[in-house]
Amino acid sequence: MPVSKPRSPYRQIVIETYEGPARGAHGSVRARPLPGQFYPPTMNVECSRDMRKRHRVGTRFRVHVKEVTKKDGTAFLYTHFNWPAPIVPG
Repeated sequence: MPVSKPRSPYRQIVIETYEGPARGAHGSVRARPLPGQFYPPTMNVECSRDMRKRHRVGTRFRVHVKEVTKKDGTAFLYTHFNWPAPIVPG
């Protein structure tokens, strides 16, 4: 089944992986937006674990994200694990 293009309220941004605090089974490789985009680089991005594990830390990807808020008020960015995430040369 083809993957459809995300609709509003998703924005296309470039993210990078980095080594951060481990979160149980999720591991320590996290993702964040690059500086100078709509979202601050302090926000985490929930994305494909496979994508984070397959590529070296520091790899950049172009993804569609939307802002989500947890019940405790913590904001993060979300992209579906199955959506395309092409590598951006860094």
